[in-house]
Amino acid sequence: MEDTKHIQIKNFNYELPDERIAKFPLPDRDGSQLLVYRQGAISHDTFTALPSYLPKGALMVFNNTRVIQARLHFRKETGALIEVFCLEPLQPADYALMFQQTRQCSWLCLVGNLKKWKSGPLQRVLTVGDRQVTLTATRGECRSTSHCINFEWDDETLTFAEVLEAAGELPIPPYLNRETQESDKTTYQTVYSKIKGSVAAPTAGLHFTDRVLRALDEHGIEREELTLHVGAGTFKPVKSEEIAGHDMHTEYVCVPRSCIEKLIAHGGRCIAVGTTSVRTLESLYYMGVILNERPDACEADLHVPQWMPYEYAGRTRPAGTADNGCPEALTTLQALHNLLDYMERNELHALHTSTQIIIAPGYEYHIVQMMVTNFHQPQSTLLLLVSAFVGGERWRDIYSYALEHGFRFLSYGDSSLLIP
Repeated sequence: MEDTKHIQIKNFNYELPDERIAKFPLPDRDGSQLLVYRQGAISHDTFTALPSYLPKGALMVFNNTRVIQARLHFRKETGALIEVFCLEPLQPADYALMFQQTRQCSWLCLVGNLKKWKSGPLQRVLTVGDRQVTLTATRGECRSTSHCINFEWDDETLTFAEVLEAAGELPIPPYLNRETQESDKTTYQTVYSKIKGSVAAPTAGLHFTDRVLRALDEHGIEREELTLHVGAGTFKPVKSEEIAGHDMHTEYVCVPRSCIEKLIAHGGRCIAVGTTSVRTLESLYYMGVILNERPDACEADLHVPQWMPYEYAGRTRPAGTADNGCPEALTTLQALHNLLDYMERNELHALHTSTQIIIAPGYEYHIVQMMVTNFHQPQSTLLLLVSAFVGGERWRDIYSYALEHGFRFLSYGDSSLLIP
């Protein structure tokens, strides 16, 4: 673990000219370029060709989260503009219940231009259908850089989901350096998005169209979905010299029992669409480890702390290796069976918990065998995740190839298929 903690983030830097950052998506989602990295060899194609590179009968897992219009603007009587950015629900804390709330709810929020909001509530009049509604925001306690904000609205027939739809703005990534446009409401959602809760899109999924999904089905690829609500921390840069000083954000996950069952049926292996799916899938292994050590754990106890994978590896030996005095690590299938048994015992149709996992060089992948992902920011935790997947300095070869061959970078950019 110490080797991983001492990784210096400056070693994961590369030159990314601003003109290579895609400010807008292509007219056709699946018309993007696809870089194919396969066991050291690099080539490229178009995204529509993706199914032809995948083994027939494989399992592909998607993140079905939906981006909410999380950015709310209020103007004070003085004219000052205050931005309230909803990060995660507080009361109620459950996402599904939150969006069903009427009259009031509380969120953990970032507040822009905070110095202009010293006291008192903020109000904004909205038009929802043919009705006028007053939305009120009141400041609560401060938590580090975030604030507890209570929202109230004077129409009990409206849910908070409807209020956000009327008042909120879709939070496109800050590095696009532009205002949100009406088109982003469609293009910054995956075609299979369902469960509201993210403040950023799982962008690897933006390339998929109904046409590509049908082609995957025809190729014999099984598809399964899970949910990880992407937090604003996904854009948080690593500011410490060593990654030991970087605190990963907690993200909330929901994994249906069918996903666990299909993973077991596929030997605990799958193709992940996006780094959010990767983090969720790999967290499942460690949730199985927690249950192995604490069979009576509740769902909240299944939270995967940031450094747990490295601590666990440090006190166990790989499954199937000679006895060196350390206990043998769980196999992937044992961990998944622990989860399935737990869900059956507790009559759970889905697992609701959270993860703080950081995947960096030194991490051993357990479930993900192939990955579809975009091209990530320099010195980011997502670049660390890719480096851990392909091994060594191979990420540099991939990114150099992409830069030399005109690939578009970041959220609205091109795609890659990584097969280590």
